[in-house]
Amino acid sequence: MTPVELSRTVLRAVRRAVDAGELVAPVPEWAQVAPPGPGGRGDYATNVALQLARPAGRPPREVARILRSHLADAEGVAGVDITGPGFLNITLDGSGAQALVAEVLRRGARYGVVDEPTGELVQLHHPREVRAAVTAHAVARILRSQGALVRTSCEDEPDPAWAAVLGVSVDAHGTPAAPAPLKVNVRPVPAGQDPTPLGRDAARWALLHPASHDRPRITSDHLLQREANPLFRVRYAHARTRALTRNAATLGLTSAPGDVQDNDATHLVDALAAYPHVLATAARHRAPDRLARHLVTTADAVLAFQHTVLPLGDEKPSAAHRARLALAEAAGAVLAGGLSLLGIDAPEHL
Repeated sequence: MTPVELSRTVLRAVRRAVDAGELVAPVPEWAQVAPPGPGGRGDYATNVALQLARPAGRPPREVARILRSHLADAEGVAGVDITGPGFLNITLDGSGAQALVAEVLRRGARYGVVDEPTGELVQLHHPREVRAAVTAHAVARILRSQGALVRTSCEDEPDPAWAAVLGVSVDAHGTPAAPAPLKVNVRPVPAGQDPTPLGRDAARWALLHPASHDRPRITSDHLLQREANPLFRVRYAHARTRALTRNAATLGLTSAPGDVQDNDATHLVDALAAYPHVLATAARHRAPDRLARHLVTTADAVLAFQHTVLPLGDEKPSAAHRARLALAEAAGAVLAGGLSLLGIDAPEHL
């Protein structure tokens, strides 16, 4: 069961509880599911009981108990626990990782992307400053991935000296003719110096990886081909997933989603499962740094996992190797998709 399918399962449980008269509350349009936080358990957790407590006029844990009875017998669910103030912690029946990998491979770089427009209209207006322009450009791409209709504008025409290098464009610039001027709503801490000598990819990463309230470091460290450089780790991890596919082909090994249970694989599965939630959160908070940091987390999980993918020595290719290869390929798709949303290239060779 994928996170999207699990979210729908949670919503069906809410509807059954409402239809049975056990809860009097509006059924939300979406139920957030994500890997459990500290103190949690199982494969996923949802805060839907906390969300419904106020309109239902009941304590969150009481709402959680009602929903648990409708969730526990759902197909694909092995168990449901209640933790903290009312989080529902869901354990899947063992096919969760396999279905997740299959979904990522099916969707490719569009995994986590919303297919249908949501009707949300967003105007992003920013000053004529390089970090603000790059941030607005990335935020617009992330918002569009989540179904929003976005228009970008700048107080003045972007400086051609950095707009072309960094791949920045806006839909409009200058003072609008509307009775009320547009409010500047994208204003990160400005870059202290010109980032263009770093080139497009490293410069965009240098501006987008820090939180908007932090001053970015514009240094040549972003160009280093070392693990201390987060951008290098992300791009290297993507390149490694592509190399694994090429090397597997020489062995006659193809990928097939399956059961992968070692600890390193679990960390990687958790990162892939959280990706749609990270995209939605980055869009909601206008925070591309959240996506950038999650790509680092995913890359680190790939680099820890990669050594188990292919057969070693005289070891024969098996179903476990095919499942690990599928997981690595799914991770590569997520890394490529996330970098693309940040406007950064994901090379196959590095």
